Amino acid sequence: MIGQQQEPVFGVGDASFQAAGGEAGLKRLVADFYRAMDSLPEAATIRAMYPDDLGLAQEKLTSFLCGWLGGPRRYAERFGPISIPQFHTRWNVGEAERDAWLSCMAWAIERQPYSAAFAQYLLTQLRVPAERIRQVQQPPGCPRSR
Repeated sequence: MIGQQQEPVFGVGDASFQAAGGEAGLKRLVADFYRAMDSLPEAATIRAMYPDDLGLAQEKLTSFLCGWLGGPRRYAERFGPISIPQFHTRWNVGEAERDAWLSCMAWAIERQPYSAAFAQYLLTQLRVPAERIRQVQQPPGCPRSR
């Protein structure tokens, strides 16, 4: 119909990046994510995996999300290539850690001016790498190859 705006197709082109508010919007999301990690009791275990100063972690997550959501590939520009599951093998990530991370992200997403459709889409999409990180974990006691 003429004059009726159609909802963007998230995951196509830069539609998700734009729906997130571009790089500035992702910086706000990531700041809220780490605020959740600092304040939610269920996040204490995963917060302990990070240094006291979260500046670099914030920059890396924002940079990653830019490219992952169809925007500029800031992570590769700034830090080089990355395999998200392999990067996280340095930590023991099980179901509790995965769920705590997703809980922090859900808390942060709720605080953004996203449409309900994009908020749901984003959290659903973030479950994929979160679960993949958990799946690549090796059983305790097994040496990790580097």
